[in-house]
Amino acid sequence: MDEQGYISNLYGRRQDKPLRARPARLMEEFLPRVATPDPGVGEIDPATMFSGKREIWFEVGFGGGEHIAWQAAQNPDVGLIGAEPFVNGVAKLLSKVDEGGLENIRIHFGDARPLMEALSTGSLTKIFVLHPDPWPKKRHFKRRIISPWFFKEASRLLRSGGELRVASDIPDYIRWTLMHGQNAPSFEWAAICADDWNVRPADWPQTRYEAKAAREGRAPAYLKFRRI
Repeated sequence: MDEQGYISNLYGRRQDKPLRARPARLMEEFLPRVATPDPGVGEIDPATMFSGKREIWFEVGFGGGEHIAWQAAQNPDVGLIGAEPFVNGVAKLLSKVDEGGLENIRIHFGDARPLMEALSTGSLTKIFVLHPDPWPKKRHFKRRIISPWFFKEASRLLRSGGELRVASDIPDYIRWTLMHGQNAPSFEWAAICADDWNVRPADWPQTRYEAKAAREGRAPAYLKFRRI
């Protein structure tokens, strides 16, 4: 099955509402200029996408792009790669990149997994997975991005001392993430006290999903794992 079919089966509908003229134009004209190489072609060295960046960070499922755009603006000497399978989210980030003149973002419009498998070993220093789809039904657990496969790939991609950040407001998903993290020998949970997972760090901007969770009375957990 090709990637398009895989994504359709995994995510279902990839577009929420029709794009207006400007977002549609950005998808057609601007996305090709900031897109990552096709992961189906072969191994990708992220350094080739950027010039003179001290580190490369990767966000899995960037949603509306609030976090990755903020990080790009705050860290112009870092290259950021974002993957997102939904049209509206990609269009939102393209608008932020265009309006903010953010030259240090590259976008993969599609599932993050093929891109992760294509990226070269030891090429990243941070990976973000913020408020992923919890797939709450047990029969759908296999669709969760956090998995033994994910920790294995994150271990391969992150340099020693690199950081994996995961956020969720779903208690079961938080337990799920901690369970898989504790079973991953290449990672340690970087928490000493309760504030380390209950209080959002200053360099971790709020996303729309977190704001929605707060409005609905759900408290997120902010988990950090360190690559040993």
